[in-house]
Amino acid sequence: MKVIVFGATGMVGQGVLRECLLDNRVTAVVSVGRSSLGKQDPKLSEILLPDLGAIAAVEGQLTGFDACFFCLGVTSVGMSEADYMRVTYDLTMTIAAVLSPRNPGMTFLYVTGGGTHRDNRRMWARVKARTENALAAMPFGAVHFFRPGFIQPLHGVVSKTRWYMAIYAALRPLSPLLTRWFPAIATTTERLGQAMINVAANGYPTPVLESRAINLTSEAGHGSNLSGV
Repeated sequence: MKVIVFGATGMVGQGVLRECLLDNRVTAVVSVGRSSLGKQDPKLSEILLPDLGAIAAVEGQLTGFDACFFCLGVTSVGMSEADYMRVTYDLTMTIAAVLSPRNPGMTFLYVTGGGTHRDNRRMWARVKARTENALAAMPFGAVHFFRPGFIQPLHGVVSKTRWYMAIYAALRPLSPLLTRWFPAIATTTERLGQAMINVAANGYPTPVLESRAINLTSEAGHGSNLSGV
C-alpha cells in the first residue's frame, strides 16, 4: 500500500506513522504537514505546506494512494464553535475534495473521538459528527471513522498539547491498567496505528470503530479477513 498521512507530528499521527514504517504491507508513506518530521526512513517522504488549506497547490503530488490516514486535530478548549469548524470541518473537507477525484478507490480513515454524535452537548463532538457525515458522502472507495477514548502513548510518542502532556504524565502509572482492563474505552497509539493499517488493507464491515473494535482489529494480524471481527 502507498499511504498518505496528515497530522504525523501529533500524538495519534506519530503512532500511526511508526506502525506504517514498521509494516511490510505499507510500501511508501507520504506525510503532509506544516513542519518537518525530522525523521529518515527509506519508505518516508514529506510534503511541507505551511497552509494546509492551500492543499490544491500540491495536487499533482497527491495521486496514486491506496489510503489516507487523517490524524489532524486540535483541542477545542478556548475555541468558539465557528473557529473550531474552520480548523476541523472546513480544512478536512478541503483536503478530502482534492484527494477523492485523484485517488479512485482510496480508503479514507478519519480519527475523531469517543462520543462523537450530532446531538452531543459537547461542541467538538457535534463538529466531528458533521465532518464524519460529510466525509461519508464523498466518493472514496471506503471511509472509516476511528473513535478512540483514552489513548496511551507508547514508544516515545508525545502530545504537542501541554495540558494533554500533563494529564498523560499524571496517568502514566495507571495507563497500562486502563488499556488492559477497560478495552471498551481505552487503547494505545500502537494498537490504533495497527488497526488503521489492517482496515486499510483488509476492509471492515462497518464505518465506525470505537475503542473495543480498534483493539480487536489491531490484533487481527497481517492479511486477515476482518469481516468477522
